[in-house]
Amino acid sequence: MSRPGIIAFQGRPGAYSDLACRTARPGWATLPCQTFAQAIGAVHDGLADQAMLACENSLAGRVPDIHALLPQAGLFIVGEHFQRVEHCLMGVPGSTLGAAKRVHTHPVAMAQIRGVIAELGLEPVVEFDTAGAAEMVREWGRREDVAVASALAAELNGLEILRRNVEDAAHNTTRFYIASRRPVALPPAGPDYMTTLLFRINNHAGALYKALGGFATTGVNMTRLESYMLEGSFSATQFLLDVEGHPDTPPLAEALRELSFFAEQQEILGVYPASAFRRQT
Repeated sequence: MSRPGIIAFQGRPGAYSDLACRTARPGWATLPCQTFAQAIGAVHDGLADQAMLACENSLAGRVPDIHALLPQAGLFIVGEHFQRVEHCLMGVPGSTLGAAKRVHTHPVAMAQIRGVIAELGLEPVVEFDTAGAAEMVREWGRREDVAVASALAAELNGLEILRRNVEDAAHNTTRFYIASRRPVALPPAGPDYMTTLLFRINNHAGALYKALGGFATTGVNMTRLESYMLEGSFSATQFLLDVEGHPDTPPLAEALRELSFFAEQQEILGVYPASAFRRQT
């Protein structure tokens, strides 16, 4: 019998990335890492089979560093996962909303729970991590200190959930890349695939327009386009691009051929099945 897989993530046990790992890879062991670089390194060094890497959030926007870390690591994107962010207000056993005075969580999460902070008159205290805040509340054992984190963080730390879904926006969702040392063996090209690539162009008038023109003329839908400066230079720009489709299908194959005429460099980081989440939105 083959062993269950191991999937690495950035954060403490119970973080939303941990929840994403358990949802996307049920039965796999999860490996917490302090940084994205360490999570990627765990896969590269064989300590984990895959890594769950947050890349963008519907409220906070892009997650930095991923575009720079993945190409250097020699990993492949083999999947994507969308994780709904459902913030829970939690405290030690016996806590009540009336007794709560201070709320601890990550700064991004803090900005997403302004309503409950105002309603309960809580003092916001910023911490390094949502799951880390839950660990701290458990260690302190004080009823007046509560945390905002995932339901998984409450379960792992023996905390009571005082109120669920305290986030201000119901659409708060994080998208993740799932990375591996080897690309997945895909069936023949068909619908419902995503392709992620990097390309580099000179910074001159019309360069991006020409490079992306093939996607428009062939009807290929771009779902993400991010630009990054390279090594402190203002004269060359690198782009990370997510598009719908498989590079072996005629529309995307033609768009990539046209891109190659105008891009100084291009690299496919992964071809993978599109998440079912995309068909629900």
